[in-house]
Amino acid sequence: MKLMRVGQPGHEKPAILDAEGKIRDLSAHVKDIGGDAISPEGLKKIAGLDLSTLPVLTEDRIGACVAGTGKFICIGLNFSDHAAETGAAVPSEPVIFMKATSAIVGPNDNVVIPRGSEKTDWEVELGVVIGKTAKYVSEADALDYVAGYCVSHDVSERAFQTERQGQWTKGKSCDTFGPIGPWLVTKDEIADPQNLGMWLKVNGETMQNGSSKTMVYGVANVVSYLSQFMSLHPGDVISTGTPPGVGLGMKPQRFLKAGDVVELGIEGLGSQKQTFVADI
Repeated sequence: MKLMRVGQPGHEKPAILDAEGKIRDLSAHVKDIGGDAISPEGLKKIAGLDLSTLPVLTEDRIGACVAGTGKFICIGLNFSDHAAETGAAVPSEPVIFMKATSAIVGPNDNVVIPRGSEKTDWEVELGVVIGKTAKYVSEADALDYVAGYCVSHDVSERAFQTERQGQWTKGKSCDTFGPIGPWLVTKDEIADPQNLGMWLKVNGETMQNGSSKTMVYGVANVVSYLSQFMSLHPGDVISTGTPPGVGLGMKPQRFLKAGDVVELGIEGLGSQKQTFVADI
């Protein structure tokens, strides 16, 4: 299933994309795409609906694909080829940092370059959406706790991230720096999350063209690992790292400016398109 949320910010309706590409309203059956709706029981209920009986929605805006995200967790340097382009060693354990949930926006919303930004960068990432509470889970069982997957754009301000004091969080958490969607694709539709093509373009020029197969720590490993330190709850999003081709790794380095258009996508999970604008 391809679950989504459509409508203006703060007024999104839960929806599902049917086999003909029509957006069907789930409002009569679930409160939102999050919490109980993405639990195993909730997903089974949605799967049992006759989509042809549901109203068709025509709203233009697509919102973030999951609501009520309590934690937006990111894994750094998790692609061997990306670590190489940045000159960093492959970490001996997953590198964890948090992205503020206030960064979350829809997949096609404008991204705001923050005041004082010098090095706003792009990163296409595989997002993992948790469907039931996970604590101390084994790697063998970890995917049982996953509701599905989505495209995640881990927008980053590199000067804030690495050239100022403290941790990476402030370079990752600026408003609008976390587009997710367009869909939450349930895990039954993704045969192997470790074999998905990933791409990103800036102004039509391909910058990233990689695959989740070069992830150092796969989805099951990451979910299990995180659950040893914190409980993961339904609606939590894990952004699992990016393949090579980011602006930071280019020679000379290249960063985003107002007016740039970024398009990105992952095989089976849809695509995003954002215009970058200056903060005013």
